[in-house]
Amino acid sequence: MSNKLKLHGFNNLTKSLSFNIYDICYAGTEREKEEYIAYIDEEYNSERLTKILLKVTEMIGAHVLSISKQDYEPRGASVTILIAEEEIRGVTQKPDAIVAHLDKSHITVHTYPEFHPDNNISTFRVDIDVSTCGTITPLSTLDYLIASFDSDIITMDYRIRGFTRDLEGNKIFIDEKLDSIQNYINPKTLEIYDAIDMNVYGHNLFHTKMMLKEVDLQEYLFNADVYELPPKKRLAIIDNIRKEMIEIFSGHNVFSQ
Repeated sequence: MSNKLKLHGFNNLTKSLSFNIYDICYAGTEREKEEYIAYIDEEYNSERLTKILLKVTEMIGAHVLSISKQDYEPRGASVTILIAEEEIRGVTQKPDAIVAHLDKSHITVHTYPEFHPDNNISTFRVDIDVSTCGTITPLSTLDYLIASFDSDIITMDYRIRGFTRDLEGNKIFIDEKLDSIQNYINPKTLEIYDAIDMNVYGHNLFHTKMMLKEVDLQEYLFNADVYELPPKKRLAIIDNIRKEMIEIFSGHNVFSQ
C-alpha cells in the first residue's frame, strides 16, 4: 500500500497488549462452587486456550515458533507461544532451536478461578498478554478475545515502546493512528458495556476498562433456575454480583466496611 510508513531497516517498535477478562458467577452451595471450578478448568484448559492463542497468532499475521502449555492442580492453566513477524525457515518445535528468538514476540495466557468465602460469588479471571515487534499489532484481535470468554469486566492496556527510524533517520515512536483502544472494538459490543479510557498520549500508553451494563441473573447462576429463587433472594444475589463487578471495575473495595 502506498500509505505505508517507509522506514530505514527493521521496525523496532514493540507493541504490548495486556488483556484481563473477569467472569462472575453465583454458586450457592459448596458443591456448586466445586462444580463451577471444575467446569471452568475443563472449559478453559490448556488445550482450549492454545487454540484461542493460535487463532490470535493467525489473525495478526504472525508465525508460531514454539508452544508451551500447562494445566495446574488444583486449578488453572497457562499457555505461552513464541511468535515472529516473519516465518523463520528451519525452525522446529525443539526448545534449543528457538532460544535465539526469545526477545522477539510472544503470547501468554493464565487463568485464575476463585470464589468469595461468604457471599457465594465465584470469579474467573483470564490474563492474556500479546507482545509483538515490527508492523504487526494485536489490537485487531480484541473482538475475537472478548467473544472467546464470558466477559463481564475487561481491562486492557496497550503500550508502544522503543523507536524506529524513517528514511531520513528521524525517530518514529508510534507508527499507527491511535487515540483509544475502543476504536478497535465493534460498536455493537461497546453498546452493552460501560467503558472508560485513561490514556497517556505523550508516552503512547492506552488504558480502557469495560463493564457490562445489564445483569441478567439467569446468566450468572450455576446449575440453578432463577424462577426457583424467591424475589428477595434474587435481589440479594444481583446486589452481590453488581458489587463484585463494580469493585473489580474500579479497582477498590468500595463496599467493604
